[in-house]
Parts: sequence; structure tokens; C-alpha cells
Amino acid sequence: MNILKIVLLTACLLVSGLTQARYSHDKETNVATINGVELAYVVAGEVDATPIVLIMGLTASHRLWNEAFVQGLVDAGYRVVLFDNRDTGDSERLDRLGEPTIWWEMLKNVIGIGVDAPYTLNDMAADTVGVMDELGIKRAHVVGASMGGMIAQVVAAEYPGRARSLVSIMSTTGAPHLPDPEEQAAADLQGLGDAEGDGAAQMEALGIYPEAMPRQLLAIVAAGDRSEQVQSIAVPTLVQHGAQDTLLPPPHGAHTAELIGDAKYVVYDDMGHNLPDEVVPLLVKDIVAHIEAAE
Repeated sequence: MNILKIVLLTACLLVSGLTQARYSHDKETNVATINGVELAYVVAGEVDATPIVLIMGLTASHRLWNEAFVQGLVDAGYRVVLFDNRDTGDSERLDRLGEPTIWWEMLKNVIGIGVDAPYTLNDMAADTVGVMDELGIKRAHVVGASMGGMIAQVVAAEYPGRARSLVSIMSTTGAPHLPDPEEQAAADLQGLGDAEGDGAAQMEALGIYPEAMPRQLLAIVAAGDRSEQVQSIAVPTLVQHGAQDTLLPPPHGAHTAELIGDAKYVVYDDMGHNLPDEVVPLLVKDIVAHIEAAE
């Protein structure tokens, strides 16, 4: 075999390796029993790189993370851990816990007699730490979006030795003075739980499990105002929010940043309660800068 053929073959193998190494939503998940629940996870990036743990939001699997977002963190030299919260995606679905009567639990919450939540945000934070334990990760940069941001906040507050830093994306403290979702955003959320036919099939393909919504909503409601807990966070924190977020309007992010000492708050134009393709490079750039500063 001549030199040219060797060079071409080597180049082809390298390109093939790079293609296979790129993160994809189709990447097969691993499953481990953590806190008595089967949790699914995937890992992207070099095994010895600094770890980042991503936590997704209400009823949503890890597949809802924008692929370019994950790949951007991997390309920056990090090991990215993605997992499905309990009760969604490829993780164990907890129908055995029953379907709560939301209107009754909400009424109980309003009159101050407590909420019977099948599980809590603290349970889901313990799941996050359990996934880290499964992978032998002592400390990680913790990034959460929406409800995942709430869980990430709990991890940073309750497990300060496990979080190198916190990134809270389009999330909230749950403080009662913050604005309610706009009417259409609330209706869209309700529609997620009521989806049928093709809509339900599409959500299933993305690992969204609408049947978990009442249980996960009650985890949020039961947590109530977490301002005191959020205020206790001492790790370096970046708060990112969309200027067009109508589900959790920007004051939710602003309040989170106000409570955490030296937190940085960044609002992105053309971003709502989502991770739009055109904004992802900015999000990744700011997260990488935040992590580098925290190291």
C-alpha cells in the first residue's frame, strides 16, 4: 500500500471516528437503579474531561436538549452527562404512584393544608447526585432548564460539595410575588398533558411523558417558595433567561440572580421558554466562560 493510500485511509478512519463521537438524540441510554428508581442516562465527551450534568424540565427527557447545545459543550472540552428524570423518557415511569387529583391538591395548597406530592424536587435532586455517584463523579458543573433549573438549584443548595457551579436556565425561585404565566403559555402547557394521536406520538418519540405531568407539577407546587434555599447557594452561578419567555417571564430569572451572591444574569433576545437554534451558540459561549471562570 503506497503512502497516499495510507494517508487517505487514516483520514477516512479519523473522520468516521469523529462522526461517531458526535452527540445525537439517538444515542443509546444506559439504565441504573438509583434511589429505588430506574434512571436512564447518556454520556458525551472524553471520560477524563471536566463533567457537566444537564437536567431537563417538566415531563421532558434528555432528548429535549438541543443537539448543538450538547455538542457545543463537548467541543469545548467537557464531559456531558444527560439523564432522564424519574417518570419520563427512558427512566422508570411511576404510574404505580397513581394520578393525583390536581384541582384538589391545588385547593389544599391555596388554603394552606399542604400538598400530597408523589415525589419532590428534593427527590429529583437526589437522583441527580445518584447519577453522578453511578458514574464516579465527585463534583460537576450543574446545568438545569425550567423545572430542571429548580432541581439544579436544589443540588447546589443541598449538595454544595457536589456542584462546581450552577447554571439556571429559564427557571424560577417559586416566590409568590413573581408574575404568573401568560394565558396562552398556560394553555399550551395544559395542551401538553391533553395531547392525543399524532401529537402524543411525536412527544413519545422525544421521550416526553405527559402522564407524569400531575406528579411533577405537584413536586413544584409542594416546594413552594424556595427563596431561602436559593439564597443559600454559594457556588458560582449563571442565570440565563429568554426575553420572550411567557411561561416563566424574565422577572423569575432576575429574582433567582438577585438572591445568589455574585450571580450573573443574562437575558437573550429572540428566546422564549425554549432553546432556539439561533441563540444556542450564545448560551454555550456564556456557559463555557462561566465554567472556565469557576474552575
